[in-house]
Amino acid sequence: MTKRISRRFFLGAAAAALVPSYGMANAPKVSLRPVGRQDDLLKSSQPSIEELIAAAKLNGTVAFCVANTATGKLLESHDAEQGLPPASVAKALTAGYALAHLGEDFRFETRVLATGGVIEGVVQGDLVLAGGGDPALDTDGLAVLAKRLAEVGITGVKGGFKVWGGKYPYVRGIDAEQPDHVGYNPAVSGLNLNYNRVHFEWRQAGAGYNVSMEARTETYRPGVRMAHMAVASRSLPIYTYADAGGRDEWTVAKSALGKAGSRWLPVRKPQLYAGEVFQSLAKANGITLKAPEVVDAMPAGAQEWAKLESAPLREVLHDMLKWSTNLTAELVGLTATSRRLGRMPASLSESAAQLNTWAAESLGVPGLALVDHSGLGDGSRVKASDMMAALAAMHRDRMLKPILKEFTMRDANRKVIENHPIKVHAKTGTLNFVSGLAGFADLPDGTELVFAIFTADLDRRATLSMDERESPEGGASWNVRAKTLQQKLIERWGVLYAA
Repeated sequence: MTKRISRRFFLGAAAAALVPSYGMANAPKVSLRPVGRQDDLLKSSQPSIEELIAAAKLNGTVAFCVANTATGKLLESHDAEQGLPPASVAKALTAGYALAHLGEDFRFETRVLATGGVIEGVVQGDLVLAGGGDPALDTDGLAVLAKRLAEVGITGVKGGFKVWGGKYPYVRGIDAEQPDHVGYNPAVSGLNLNYNRVHFEWRQAGAGYNVSMEARTETYRPGVRMAHMAVASRSLPIYTYADAGGRDEWTVAKSALGKAGSRWLPVRKPQLYAGEVFQSLAKANGITLKAPEVVDAMPAGAQEWAKLESAPLREVLHDMLKWSTNLTAELVGLTATSRRLGRMPASLSESAAQLNTWAAESLGVPGLALVDHSGLGDGSRVKASDMMAALAAMHRDRMLKPILKEFTMRDANRKVIENHPIKVHAKTGTLNFVSGLAGFADLPDGTELVFAIFTADLDRRATLSMDERESPEGGASWNVRAKTLQQKLIERWGVLYAA
């Protein structure tokens, strides 16, 4: 994925002239293969770009760019040189960056080590749980690691239980501008568990509530002490968070709970979280550990006794693009940068800057301005023309498109259209009043298009208070209109630019 490709190859041609439109006719749902005069009539009936944008009523900016991947011909564009927040579309760039530097078979490792040797199953020094940046490590994985430790004969530990996050930087939250309680903005470190989220559940009991904080999976439900929840008699704010030194201290407004429910909350002390859960799982395997102690460096003389590997990077990235997991994006980005520089970057922004440089040097796309790898921070700016050109360049080795999620096409009632003639594999991106879609569209005749669409009402976004940012008024309907516009543009291209 390091082959250069000229940005001019995709951007040098003038945009095709638009055929005059005759109203807001819907794109065809069955056949996109007209012939002769039917072809001309169908093309002439397509709404113009201006009509589609006006109908969407998004305000702000609509930017897009589309080209033919086989010929490199630019087919159509609109405000394509306007830099906008890419949101999670940035994850497609991160995936290409990680594949280029780490390879699709790369695996993360989580290890258990011991100091002082082992005599008759007893560790003479300390036991160490060491993270290796695995973004998908969960409670089930830690249970496997604890079982493996028991299988090699470890029965006890004379010293302490140390937890080390490796050389990765600790970040309290990916984006400091997000509300404290949103699960998609967790802490980042080299040792992460359950995407650094804790499961908060509540159930009414008389005049009060029973609450639990668990490192939950389908198999295990270990309770945790490092995250604590108290129910408070108030209306607002719904949640408060405080760093209580040894634990994450949460409160929730009683009036917001109802009879029962649950949600995932972010973890701000991920190493302690993983250590506490591992302590519980080790005990279930007959190994008693002291309370976890987070350390800044690997203890000298530690030897490995058990190891857990992640799935191959290609699978990790597939899941990241499917579920849009922010933590995964940041960790694979940091890991790729550490391979690129020969050292771990000090921050997410330093790592993202290296991705920007790589895109300029290896993809021929010098204009990226990412501030993180997930797109969560709205300080990132990407032009539609640059995003399209980057995707086209990364498509040269055919590694990215197969792991992109299929974008489902929907009717006017937002129901999925089965067997739609255009097949789209792309990455979506959503922030409040920001929506993006970038990827590839396969037309029925075999034509393959590469495109990027960014929409944003940045003025509206700038007015949001912190309390409004999880679910702002009008945000959901704006997002639906943005996605509808994306589909209408793709269907327009399917009619106008088939071979």
